[in-house]
Amino acid sequence: MSLISFDLGLKCDANGSFIDQDAPPLPHMDAPPTDWTPYNDQAEFEMAEFLFMCNQMSAKQINTLLYLWAAILIKHNDTPPFANHRDMYATIDATPLSDTPWKSFMMSYNGVRPKQDVPPWMAQYDVWYRDSLQMDVIAQNEENHGSTFVPLIIGSNKTVVSVTTGQTEYHPLYLSIGNIHNSVRRAHRNSVVLIGFLSIPKSTKEHNDNVKYRNFRRQLFQCSLAKIFESVKPFMETFDVTCFLDGHFRQTVHSLGPYIADYPEQLILTGIMQNWCPRCLANRKDLDGTQPCLHRHEAHTELLIEQLTYKQAWYEHGIIANVVINIHKLLSPDILHQIIKGTFKDHLVDWVGEYLQVTHGARRAAKIIDDIDCRIAAVTPFTGLRHFPDKRGFRQWMGNPASTPLGSFRLEIE
Repeated sequence: MSLISFDLGLKCDANGSFIDQDAPPLPHMDAPPTDWTPYNDQAEFEMAEFLFMCNQMSAKQINTLLYLWAAILIKHNDTPPFANHRDMYATIDATPLSDTPWKSFMMSYNGVRPKQDVPPWMAQYDVWYRDSLQMDVIAQNEENHGSTFVPLIIGSNKTVVSVTTGQTEYHPLYLSIGNIHNSVRRAHRNSVVLIGFLSIPKSTKEHNDNVKYRNFRRQLFQCSLAKIFESVKPFMETFDVTCFLDGHFRQTVHSLGPYIADYPEQLILTGIMQNWCPRCLANRKDLDGTQPCLHRHEAHTELLIEQLTYKQAWYEHGIIANVVINIHKLLSPDILHQIIKGTFKDHLVDWVGEYLQVTHGARRAAKIIDDIDCRIAAVTPFTGLRHFPDKRGFRQWMGNPASTPLGSFRLEIE
């Protein structure tokens, strides 16, 4: 079957019926200049913009300001633009934008709980997200011919934001599409959008190695992703009508594309053990592939689970038997973590430590490493140079800060 017509992205109307491909788009209807919905007027909009965006005033201070404002206006039988900070936040959330609104859902552990001393990881977790709407398999449906194929590129990375947050952990989820050329990505913003914040299970060291906790952590991650992309699933086999930036409607069919994640998240996604490859069946002691190996597949994993015991699947194939997910081909390496961080933090720093032990002995090497740590922590403030109070325990590896430990560490060992 020819797939040529499937990639054309033929123009259609709002109901999905194809139209003359030379027809101009419908005229864009701009809102009247006096329409500030959901704000009553321009002054109310600018007030919210100033408090929320420019001044970034706290909720308590917003309440105080609005209270004093109301006290002044009461003699004029008038009220301030907002009753309190909650009213202002609700109005901001109701602002109609091209972006989809934020939603949330709650997930929690539904297994057996102890009657006393309930572990903290058994608490409820909020997940915030924005609703996001196989080539040959899709093309088998003749109704999809003429549709635009839109592969979804997903990425996630748990990170620590140290500036103004007190080392707060976040787990953002990002989305892009495969139809955007690299030249467009460089020239324009919003080619990658933030679509969610995944929950991070909290536990104590006492429960970190608990099997139930580890299984719950994987299930929370995977079920959250399933819920977030639930609305896209119906349009992976049949088309959805979407208005493109040129003003024309087109039938679009979505599909999950590459998932960009660091190695620890790849393990959680695939249900593979540490030190095993999440994409192929290479033995963890022969990851370079001196022996031929097969790619991982859901059917093969299910067969191993049926034929082997839990421990055999674990130790011989690196498979967690209670998790079966066919996402192996979608995994894409994370350049930041697997090349930059992997080369520097996981190799260079370790090699320096090993070199010091071989050259000076364990006791002397420990003193030298402590001296390097103290130098890193004692670096004076300077423009463009970040301070690392945790010494070599760098916790921030996103964006520009990823390169600053390289310079700091190099200067201290010279």
